[in-house]
Amino acid sequence: MAPKQMMKIANEKASKYITMRGNVPKTSKSKEDQYPVGPWLLALFLFVVCGSAIFQIIQSIRIA
Repeated sequence: MAPKQMMKIANEKASKYITMRGNVPKTSKSKEDQYPVGPWLLALFLFVVCGSAIFQIIQSIRIA
């Protein structure tokens, strides 16, 4: 997209907030674009899953 078109789209998006003065949302992204799970919870889940897999591999090597 050309820079002028992107600027025009951004100006049109921001123009509706001119009269809202103080009630402007912090982000223009919709809730659908955001993740339903926070990054810390996702990291914890990956740590538990990967950690248990590594522990299982080590345990099976020790037994064999």
